[in-house]
Amino acid sequence: MTNERLKLIKEMLETNPDDSFLKYAAALEYEKDGKIKKAITIIKDLLANDANYLGAYYKLGKLLESEGKEQEAIKIYRRGLEVSKKNSDLKTEGELTEALMLLGADDDISWS
Repeated sequence: MTNERLKLIKEMLETNPDDSFLKYAAALEYEKDGKIKKAITIIKDLLANDANYLGAYYKLGKLLESEGKEQEAIKIYRRGLEVSKKNSDLKTEGELTEALMLLGADDDISWS
């Protein structure tokens, strides 16, 4: 089965290759298709070019966890937590803190 949504997103990315939303959407489609490694690669690229795309940190961390890469996920969650605090994004800060807590990596989180 062809993923028509992914095909459309790829076409739009040809016109707007730096569009963070489109990259994120492509990663979600690859995830749906079971192509986790491809989704991870896309989100890493997205964050390398747009560190303030906060939703990507949580998604990347969860994808890494699904691949058994908990330590790498912890690093991503922590980096996202720093960015969310700088941007005063309490919702994302809470989500990333919870993700760290679930991995038992919340011992060094400062509660500001």
